[in-house]
Amino acid sequence: PMHKRARKGITYLPQEPSVFRKLSVADNIRLVLETRGLSRQEIESKTLKLLDDMGLSVLADQQAQSLSGGERRRVEVMRALATDPSFILLDEPFAGVDPLAVSDLQKIIQDLKARGIGVFISDHNVRETLTVCDRAYIVNLGVINEEGTPEHIASSDLARRIYLGENFKL
Repeated sequence: PMHKRARKGITYLPQEPSVFRKLSVADNIRLVLETRGLSRQEIESKTLKLLDDMGLSVLADQQAQSLSGGERRRVEVMRALATDPSFILLDEPFAGVDPLAVSDLQKIIQDLKARGIGVFISDHNVRETLTVCDRAYIVNLGVINEEGTPEHIASSDLARRIYLGENFKL
């Protein structure tokens, strides 16, 4: 169950939109923080810090349903971070967002790694994903067919043949 996974420091960000659309951006964060047994003051402090860290302070009072795809994704990442994870699973984080939002998400992922948070990404947007990965795996029918650094994957004849295509370049 999700709550047991969260207590172990693992959080999951699904591909499907998961914000509470009728709540404000700040309330989306507060809601998660309230499950952690924090004081009101701690909840407010952590909410403001997360909003600031993600560059969303100006949208704090805006309803989540009015956000762009990239803004919504950053709110979802903020909610995941509100659980104070040591490991985050990202399912298709680059799906359905514009190129500027992809760049923002890549920076956020790099920041998560710099904070010591483990990141596992499952995504079909190969270039965007390989840009932020230390290691990558090509999985086909549940079998790992190729693994290695992004550079190794991009130059692998096997990876090109079964998934990337012959003309793939990073």
